[in-house]
Amino acid sequence: MILKGANVFLLEEKGFVKKDIQFENGKIIKIDDFIDGEQSIDLEGKFITPGLIDAHSHIGMWEEGLGAEGADGNDMSSPITPELRAIDGINPMDIAFKEAIKGGVTTVSTGPGSTNVIGGQFLIMKLHGNLVDDMVIKSPSAMKCAFGENPKKYFGAEGKAPFTRMGIASMLREALNKAIDYDRRIKAAGDDQLKKPPYNEKLENLRMVINNEIPLKAHVHRADDIATAIRISEEYGIAITLDHCTEGHLIKDKIKDAGLSAIVGPTFGFRSKNEILNKSFETCSSLAKAGIKIAIMTDHPVLPQSSLIMWSALAAKEGLDDYDAIKAITINPAEILDIDHKVGSIEVNKDADLVVWSQYPLDINSKVIYTYIDGELVYKR
Repeated sequence: MILKGANVFLLEEKGFVKKDIQFENGKIIKIDDFIDGEQSIDLEGKFITPGLIDAHSHIGMWEEGLGAEGADGNDMSSPITPELRAIDGINPMDIAFKEAIKGGVTTVSTGPGSTNVIGGQFLIMKLHGNLVDDMVIKSPSAMKCAFGENPKKYFGAEGKAPFTRMGIASMLREALNKAIDYDRRIKAAGDDQLKKPPYNEKLENLRMVINNEIPLKAHVHRADDIATAIRISEEYGIAITLDHCTEGHLIKDKIKDAGLSAIVGPTFGFRSKNEILNKSFETCSSLAKAGIKIAIMTDHPVLPQSSLIMWSALAAKEGLDDYDAIKAITINPAEILDIDHKVGSIEVNKDADLVVWSQYPLDINSKVIYTYIDGELVYKR
């Protein structure tokens, strides 16, 4: 298939340029000024971006149109549940998947919510298919943890720890320390099965964190919670992503010095709790101008998965450069999620995840005409 004559978003050109794109067997095979071939679509005047990527969603974990029977994102049996796996809770039949594809979103990082101090494993998946097993790019991809209001609000109200931010940090450290000890005993035992500790699913999953196979995915809104997350990651020498990062602009030097990126959002809507009183679309431009890589998130179902492009446009309206605004929902999340070898930009040998727009994508009137995932046309307007 050849997409001809569209304005194509290319990183090396720092924006849109008129090009033809050819793909087959799910991969982009050629990008050029002119590509000849029989199977082609004339897209003169249209725009093409990579498939949009959301670095923090809960799609499939909270199903649209359902109450408790479709709410599978928070297992509140305990504040420490690293044994939980997103792959066991996602329903790809949720209507939100088709709506997301109509909005140009092709890849998401999705998983448990933020009620628990440690909520379980996230995964990264494409949005087209009927079986989550066939849609996964990486599982597990991260271990969800949460700081601030959510854990203390739920468990404290139940008369259970944690009651405070100190308690949250203490519980997280305790779990990491147990995983370090468990990992040490396994490694010391070598091939001697009799010397190995009894199998522990919680600690097995946390071993991936302390061995830096997957990062902690930290729910952090307030500046003090961001600082605590960074402090713990540095104490243990473990990778971490800062998700929400609502007050990140207030301590941007700290984030930059730590060498971390920021997954920002959801920024649109009512300020429903203390932690998000300082939320603003200017946060994105402030962090980007400080040299911090940003990705924009929906936190679906807080904001609809299909609306990702809108929040990028509003960030651009509030000072984020247009080029950086599109990067914040394409290559930046791909790099933060460590999947940029497959998706996030339009390049030869990458997956043919492409979105054709009726006009400039950050224009509120722009519509998705076609969405391709792995070269398959999965939506046509």
